[in-house]
Amino acid sequence: MRKLHLYLLAFILCSIGLGLAYYKVTVIGLPLTASAQAEVWDIEARISFRAKSDNAIKVTLPLPLNPPGYSILDEDFVSADYGLAIEQDNTGRVAHWAKRRAQGKQLLFYRVVLFENEDAVQKPDVAPVYPKAPEYPENLAPVIQGLLDKARQQSADTVSFSQRVIEQLNAVASIPELKLLLKHINRTRNLAKNLSWILAGARIPSRIVRGLRLQDNKEYSELEHFLQVYDGKQWRSLNIKDGQEGLPPNFIVWQIDDDRVFSIEGATELSIQYTVASALQETINIAGSRSAERGFHLMDFSLYSLPVHVQNVYKVLLMIPLGALVVVFMRNIIGIRTFGTFMPVLIALAFRETELLWGVILFCLIVGLGLLLRAYVEQLKLLLVPRLAAVLTMVVLLVAGVSVVMHKLGLETGLSVALFPIVIMTMTIERMSLTWEEAGPAEAFKQVSGSLLVAIMGYLAMNINEFQYMFFAFPELLLVVLATILLLGRYSGYRLMELWRFRAFARNKP
Repeated sequence: MRKLHLYLLAFILCSIGLGLAYYKVTVIGLPLTASAQAEVWDIEARISFRAKSDNAIKVTLPLPLNPPGYSILDEDFVSADYGLAIEQDNTGRVAHWAKRRAQGKQLLFYRVVLFENEDAVQKPDVAPVYPKAPEYPENLAPVIQGLLDKARQQSADTVSFSQRVIEQLNAVASIPELKLLLKHINRTRNLAKNLSWILAGARIPSRIVRGLRLQDNKEYSELEHFLQVYDGKQWRSLNIKDGQEGLPPNFIVWQIDDDRVFSIEGATELSIQYTVASALQETINIAGSRSAERGFHLMDFSLYSLPVHVQNVYKVLLMIPLGALVVVFMRNIIGIRTFGTFMPVLIALAFRETELLWGVILFCLIVGLGLLLRAYVEQLKLLLVPRLAAVLTMVVLLVAGVSVVMHKLGLETGLSVALFPIVIMTMTIERMSLTWEEAGPAEAFKQVSGSLLVAIMGYLAMNINEFQYMFFAFPELLLVVLATILLLGRYSGYRLMELWRFRAFARNKP
């Protein structure tokens, strides 16, 4: 019955730990490796202008808002001593810079970092209000009506109708009667707005999409325009130059159907430059942003929400159970004797500061010298507590002396010896000397060698970078470690060392 209870408990612990880790990987998007990186796009808008003498300056710049297929990871504004206000509504976002007086050349910057996110939450398409037919100028009305009639004859639905209109406007050289319309378009509106204006004559809902193509080290002087028409179910994107359906690959939608465009008041020599660059960023940062965007707040309660200096402490602490698992395995399964359970783990942590080779050398040096001093103190016949205090004091002096000598020899690694757990060193020396007296020097060296070997194995396990990342990003995996320790705690069979010890008996067994 107890075994069933233990197995059930271990199963529950493993299920919880692995289940939470699976949720973080599949839903939140946490990577399984610390080195996992994803491509992000860095877009910078550089606004340049020359302020008129002592004039007030007002700058308006549309900003991206929930671009389809992408999410915003970070954004910055560099605006010197300009006032900045962000306006947001259902149609989009706009940045407003303002300054009462400015002189000479002025520069403003907006930077946004985007990452591709197919799961980005998008607002569902809302059926638009069908537009009323505009009142076209008398000289243009017949031309536009003829264009619409011809498109209607050559199309079968809303999208193909819009494509025929676009094709006719772009083939104006071969259609003389459209030259007057083209002249009007060039004078009063851009092509995208005029297409929307013309399609309204057929009562087709349309809107303008502005954006950029994400190409590394690319610069643009303006946003690219596309037209979207509503086919009764969804918005369909069309190229305003050839009528081809669909947005280009890696196209980021900057603005949708908003009359607020880039503008500057009170300045001359206006210009804006969009620069696009790709970079790699750790997936863990992207996962946090994606989690917040989708309304999952688990990352808000993760270890990544702690201050950085506290995170560094937990990156070490979370490795201690793994070291304890190594000790349990080496003692219960292999059969190696050690001084206590946690002393090898603490020594392994000290090896992280000194590196393994120097750590072993310093450990042997300090324990060896400490044993000599402990033998001398034994001649004084002190009580237990004063004897421990005396050994502790001498160990501290030894550590200080070793650090000074190694520093003078140019071996700076010796300075890390001060990070050794001094009290554990003292107890190790005391335990080894008592074992020496009670069981002989062979048993004492066997146990101290076993402790050192287990400490080395623990260091090798705790120093694996992937383990450090896994236990920090998925601390619930410690439940799996706990379940393993509980199962090993019920093992009562032969240790491997015992099988080796009784090998002769096994050979002679009939």
